Amino acid sequence: MKITLLSDDSIRLEPVPGPMTIEAFSADQSYSPFHMVAGGLAYCTFSVLYAWAEYAKLDADDLTIDVGWTFADDPHRVDHYDVTFNWPSLPAKRLPAAKRVAELCTIHATFRHPPTIEIEGLVTPRATADAQADGAEPVAR
Repeated sequence: MKITLLSDDSIRLEPVPGPMTIEAFSADQSYSPFHMVAGGLAYCTFSVLYAWAEYAKLDADDLTIDVGWTFADDPHRVDHYDVTFNWPSLPAKRLPAAKRVAELCTIHATFRHPPTIEIEGLVTPRATADAQADGAEPVAR
């Protein structure tokens, strides 16, 4: 798989042999948390479509997924994702079914039914945190 950063607000996922890579057109472009979330949405969408293709005996080697997003304010957030799959070998009569399958992606469902996010803050002395990272048990005081 390869994720290509198309811009600051869009990515493309395409099946290529070998390990997963993340590429950009320029060394100046950074892989942001927004790219990461969109990459998860793209990968999830690709996975459900690919699994369906195998079941339906369809070739999905030419399937690509593009994800773009826009922002809103108050609070600043992503307010819209556009997910577009391009599948040249898909028979046109199968397109409506493929769209329904794409919506089965768990990330898609998570956005439709947002989870509760809880944030916890800890203040742990550095020596204790380092010792715990090395596998030591915390010492009661």
